[in-house]
Amino acid sequence: MTAPTAVAEGISVAGVSKRFGRRDQVVHALHDVSIDIAPGEFVSLIGPSGCGKSTLLRVIGGLIGHDDGTVRVGDRSPEQARRQKRFGFVPQTPALLPWRTVIDNVSLLGEVNRRAGRAYAGESADPAALLAQVGLQGFERAHPAELSGGMQQRVALVRAFALGAPILLMDEPFAALDEITRAEMRYQLLDVWSRSGHTVVFVTHSIDEAVILSDRVVVLAARPGRITTVERIGLDRPRTAEMEDTDTFHHHVRSIRTALRAGWS
Repeated sequence: MTAPTAVAEGISVAGVSKRFGRRDQVVHALHDVSIDIAPGEFVSLIGPSGCGKSTLLRVIGGLIGHDDGTVRVGDRSPEQARRQKRFGFVPQTPALLPWRTVIDNVSLLGEVNRRAGRAYAGESADPAALLAQVGLQGFERAHPAELSGGMQQRVALVRAFALGAPILLMDEPFAALDEITRAEMRYQLLDVWSRSGHTVVFVTHSIDEAVILSDRVVVLAARPGRITTVERIGLDRPRTAEMEDTDTFHHHVRSIRTALRAGWS
């Protein structure tokens, strides 16, 4: 059994600016950011530290407000979409509850939302089936302390997909993993995503990761965070590890690296 197809939703960001602080200590985190993300699209945000990638992700997810411009999630505001459980979040660290088993951690958010009457109205996925899909069959009753870092991050990935929410927001979810595990996780993410129909916004510092995962890569310049380049990735799907050796892959890597260097100056 595979994950059900979500009713994908698009995202529209138009002229968004975000400032932190007061008076003479104002930090301009985002400036005049505009991007439309189609339903079911996989878009990565990349840029130097402090350029506003995570801030933009939180604005889209309704976790913080913005000062100028508009953000729409389908026909809703981000705050409305968040209250209606349209988002699944995957943070940098798995944040698993140590006293709960793998299957109980995966099911936790759905249980909490249902008890509070806030569950997403769409179809949720089968947690056990998703765990099997990422190679964790047989670990359903294990506790987090019994898992490697990569296995814990797979659990966090499954937890987000299991909600069945149509939009997945991922903030450098593989940053703490070693390179071999990180490369493996990319393709497991693509496998789960390809069966789900989710719209994904993915924050990363890795150019290779952004290229192999994404339909488009959005390059942000250093503060104030602003979009300098949107690179459409010309690789067929499904993506494979062999594609990382192709001229097309390396062309996109060079193009994004050039855009990043220009944004630093």
